[in-house]
Amino acid sequence: MEEVDHLAHERSKAQFDGDAMKVVWAGSKHALDVADRMARLVASDPVFRKDNRPMLARKELFKNTLRKAAHAWKRINELHLTEEEASMLRVFVDEPSYVDLHWGMFVPAIKGQGTDEQQKKWLPLAYKMQIIGCYAQTELGHGSNVQGLETTATFDPKTDEFIIHSPTLTSSKWWPGGLGKVSTHAVVYARLITEGKDYGVHGFIVQLRSLDDHSPLPGITIGDIGTKFGNGAYNTMDNGVLQFDHVCIPRNQMLMRVSQVTREGKYIVSDVPRQLVYGTMVYVRQTIVSDASKALSRAVCIAVRYSAVRRQFGSQDGGPETQVIDYKTQQSRLFPLLASAYAFRFVGEWLKWLYADVTQRLQANDFSTLPEAHACTAGLKSLTTSATADGIEECRKLCGGHGYLCSSGLPELFAVYVPACTYEGDNVVLLLQVARFLMKTVSQLGSGKQPVGTTAYMGRAQHLMQYKCDVCGAEDWLKPSVILEAFEARAVRLAVNCAQNISKAPSPEEGFSELSADLVEAAVAHCQLIVVSKFIEKVQQDIPGRGVKEQLQILCNIYALSVLHKHLGDFLVTGCITPRQGSLANDQLRSLYSQIRPNAVALVDAFNYTDHYLGSVLGCYDGNVYPKLEEEAWKDPLNDSVVPDGYHEYVRPVLKQKFRVSRL
Repeated sequence: MEEVDHLAHERSKAQFDGDAMKVVWAGSKHALDVADRMARLVASDPVFRKDNRPMLARKELFKNTLRKAAHAWKRINELHLTEEEASMLRVFVDEPSYVDLHWGMFVPAIKGQGTDEQQKKWLPLAYKMQIIGCYAQTELGHGSNVQGLETTATFDPKTDEFIIHSPTLTSSKWWPGGLGKVSTHAVVYARLITEGKDYGVHGFIVQLRSLDDHSPLPGITIGDIGTKFGNGAYNTMDNGVLQFDHVCIPRNQMLMRVSQVTREGKYIVSDVPRQLVYGTMVYVRQTIVSDASKALSRAVCIAVRYSAVRRQFGSQDGGPETQVIDYKTQQSRLFPLLASAYAFRFVGEWLKWLYADVTQRLQANDFSTLPEAHACTAGLKSLTTSATADGIEECRKLCGGHGYLCSSGLPELFAVYVPACTYEGDNVVLLLQVARFLMKTVSQLGSGKQPVGTTAYMGRAQHLMQYKCDVCGAEDWLKPSVILEAFEARAVRLAVNCAQNISKAPSPEEGFSELSADLVEAAVAHCQLIVVSKFIEKVQQDIPGRGVKEQLQILCNIYALSVLHKHLGDFLVTGCITPRQGSLANDQLRSLYSQIRPNAVALVDAFNYTDHYLGSVLGCYDGNVYPKLEEEAWKDPLNDSVVPDGYHEYVRPVLKQKFRVSRL
């Protein structure tokens, strides 16, 4: 194939130091180096080939995933990779598999909820992958409502064991990744019953399969729940169903860091505060936010590069047609997604800091920031995953008909990513949790207790309720203070309005239920304010590199003003801005699109993704789209033969009109 960089001219327009921007995106020079080495290690290894995934049957696809996971583990050990390097290698293998749940849920659950003794026993086995674990919480009948789980763990003091049981069909564990065919163990969540009393949901380490022949242990029914949405995609994962029929486990396999059951069957709450359990949840959700930026940036990279290569209409006198990326309709849909990818990256970085800070405080028995951390991670998980899922689909549309091909990489990326809107908390349910936190914060404003952290702006509620936006010209919308205060005023007014309306209801719960849709909007406004404020903070840091700070400032403004445009009704109805000021914001947004246009390709290059990781003929680095599209087309199994299977049985009789006449 001809090696021509069709995007070289686009890259020559860049007004910033591309290498410096790569460091900003990666977080540090060290992180960039690690990512670069691991990406190239995976891309150069034929075992990690993935272009044929959409064509494989489910069984073949799954077996191939097992092969890749085993090969990745072999390479991790052969090369003596660090934990950071191993984690990054798994990212670039880019295939959902049982190892995701083993490292992402099983291990953190034991670290967060196991005693020191339990950690010493189980973690070495897990770290060496001598056992493979999953996280069995969700049931057929209950997902978001964890307190409604039906699986029981009844303590029998005669045998010093818990009896794990699935009393109903709906108590079947349903959806845990890795459970269906691979996991040998699981952290199972069940209702703890001892001395005839139900103490609610607790975690238990349960062995599921024999370590000798992998067969299910007695009393355990286990399997895969079936094919899921999309070709390839999440079908590489063995999401499972699990039922227990009076399965006995030793008492010491209850995760006992927070509470425990004695040999006599007494339930005891330990000195370790129960809030520590939420640390694992905060960790998982902040990881999901970081993953959102990865997924959205991949889709945006494909769409930006393809939009620069693709030409349609506009030719005069036989000249070249117009690049699709130069159409304002394309820019208005694409550039806010580019800005969102950067915004989610930086808010993800901040969440990592928040998690580290909360963890340090928890270890010192300081739980003051935990409610805020829980609300932040819940809300930002919801906001970023919803926006990313929608954004990937929008990028597919931005690539026209070719975006619908599996070889574009976008259909599979969407199918792999969209479950994030549901797992680890349904997005609407999470926003309602954020809303409860906001309502509690508003209720305390008159008590003299000052809000802190991401709700500190509510301490100025009286001022923000009277706030009038000071925008006279479009350029005023470039001022960070103006943007920030407009977003703060909107968030406060939506929250206060909800609180006032709830107070008029017969009861707080009835009011909350009746106003749930409004409360979701208030929670979204609060979360968008967090993203905007963290992007502004990032831009205000000392950022090295020619033109990098300027480009980040433009992206920050595009993100903020595109959100304002999308939610203009909120800003107008709450009186934060006038219709005239909203119009000026749109004028400025159009101007920002023109400013970012020359740098668009270079800005997605800064993600530093290999062609292997992108997995897209439309988003390849050299922009040599059309030859690659044709090459991929001829690889399809349907093209293995010129005359298709079935022609003689079904097509030829139609063409020749030779049918047997049946007699009734």
